[in-house]
Amino acid sequence: MSSFQTAPSATSTGAQASPGLWLAFVILVGLNLRPFFTSSGTLARQVAQGLDMPLGSLAWLTLLPMMVMGLGAFCMPSLRRVLALRHVLITSLWLLCLGCALRWFVPNGASLIATALLCGLGVSLLQAGMPGLIKEQFPRHIAQVTGVYSATLMGGGALGAQITPWVSSLTDSWRIALAFWALPISVALWIAWKVVPRQAPGAQLSPPSLSLLARPRTWTLIVCFGLINGGYASLVTWLATFYQDRGWTAESSGSLVAVLSVAQAFAAFGLPTLAARNKDRRRWVWLALACQVAGFLAFAFVPDLAPYTWAIVIGIGLGGCFSLLLLVALDHFPDAARAGTLSALMQGGGFPIAALFPMISVQLRELSNGFQAGWILHAAMALLVAVMAWRFQPAHYAEKMKQQGHQS
Repeated sequence: MSSFQTAPSATSTGAQASPGLWLAFVILVGLNLRPFFTSSGTLARQVAQGLDMPLGSLAWLTLLPMMVMGLGAFCMPSLRRVLALRHVLITSLWLLCLGCALRWFVPNGASLIATALLCGLGVSLLQAGMPGLIKEQFPRHIAQVTGVYSATLMGGGALGAQITPWVSSLTDSWRIALAFWALPISVALWIAWKVVPRQAPGAQLSPPSLSLLARPRTWTLIVCFGLINGGYASLVTWLATFYQDRGWTAESSGSLVAVLSVAQAFAAFGLPTLAARNKDRRRWVWLALACQVAGFLAFAFVPDLAPYTWAIVIGIGLGGCFSLLLLVALDHFPDAARAGTLSALMQGGGFPIAALFPMISVQLRELSNGFQAGWILHAAMALLVAVMAWRFQPAHYAEKMKQQGHQS
């Protein structure tokens, strides 16, 4: 990675941050954005019993943070105009760290949901700012570093799913296991203090969000991002429960979620790297979507045949789509400020859409006595995104982002 070149920037001490330090920051932030999601999913039954909560109410642990993640992403371009990036990122990491740490002390379901809300607020500003920061700091390696960031984000989800049940078993406390994730966030805070430069608010002004929301293409990106992340939201919330209903233990179902997340990480890095040679990313997007369709249908109809294989296939689809859509959004503008704003808006509108699916899935489970209908729904959504992705032709990006008309 030493060949990566960053744009000049001053650290908090006035010296220019090295490419390696910037890359370490990207990796550490990525690793800390998902464990608070996947950790609670693997211990869903223990948490529900310990707090006397209905199992279905645990969907709020995904729904509310994702809603907040969307709101925060919408606010990020405006915040950059009044607050320095350093202040936004460090405050966001503090919120995420605090939200995880407070889980050690939660007395009831409402307080646990409140910690998820706090974590979601911290994550919202972090992940809204990262794509634009990557384009700014690694202008010659945007696809590769976007892949690294997405891979570490998915890898963090794998760690959350795998390590949390182990910590719970070791300490005989699901509260300690959930709070454990405050420790690696503290390391990310230390790196952020070293690497993120002191700048005046608005040092690199983002374009007003409303001007981009007037473009139909922005809404096409929002819907695509929301639908493909809806599958991820449902899986991290309910996949462990789905297999626990079939007789699996918390540890073994957590391992399945971890395998899915590891496959996501490999695809999140590998597919953007393969796509870097050609600005037309659509063939790789369609490959990832095909994996999603195959994986969800396998979970729906033959879940016991080869569950780890299905987890790998669907992980490739989810991880690949996430990182490729970030890349597609960044491709729409040549400069980091506008590209970062478009990416933030895509996430801001997309995450609230994704947040609805865990609740939809659990309602379908109640109506049909199983998760099969939910898995089929996600396969259909992947097919819909495949149709919409036809529009992502690089030759038309400049025209579409200028256009105020009715087409997207």
